[in-house]
Amino acid sequence: MEYLAQFVDILLHLDKHLALLVQQYGLWIYGILFFIVFAETGFVVTPFLPGDSLLFVAGALAALGEGGMDIFVLIGILTAAAVTGNTLNYQIGRFLGPKVFHWENSRFFNREALIKTHAFYEKHGGKTLVISRFLPLFRTFAPFVAGIGSMSYARFTLFNLIGALAWVVSLCLAGFWLGNFPWVKANLSLIIVGIILFSLIPVGIGYVKSKAA
Repeated sequence: MEYLAQFVDILLHLDKHLALLVQQYGLWIYGILFFIVFAETGFVVTPFLPGDSLLFVAGALAALGEGGMDIFVLIGILTAAAVTGNTLNYQIGRFLGPKVFHWENSRFFNREALIKTHAFYEKHGGKTLVISRFLPLFRTFAPFVAGIGSMSYARFTLFNLIGALAWVVSLCLAGFWLGNFPWVKANLSLIIVGIILFSLIPVGIGYVKSKAA
């Protein structure tokens, strides 16, 4: 419970924790952010890591000039992290194949989310890799499902690049452009909560529909 409480605190006060990391590590923050985004998109068992809110806060900190961060360098590094993370996830899906649908739920594996992502992929095809970038859980499982479904690497790479650019650029620039507003600076924690809740709406709707069915 203590670790869960610490994680929730980091998630809800990401602005303060990230600002502290920038002060402590300076430009090494680029490497830390790269690893977090890479892990969230690249490892099938880490969908709980912050994604949308992290990009927004990183953009806001770049606007404030924290640690000498540059918005263009930030976007380039995080786009690379998102692309390479998805590529790893895709390769894992290709290696493991359809047998993963028989795995049981565990602390590190959400079977229901995998099945829903697969159904979404069957309906929307490659567009899933773009749309899912903005949906927690689905974002982590989409490249995995594409690998299981044997999508060609060339086609996967095209949608992977489009999705990564759309996700990283939109959220980083949103944080960068809004980061200088006094109200935004004073209420970043509140905005983070709003981003988290907004990004979970599609997941919540899907859950309600599944229970009503």
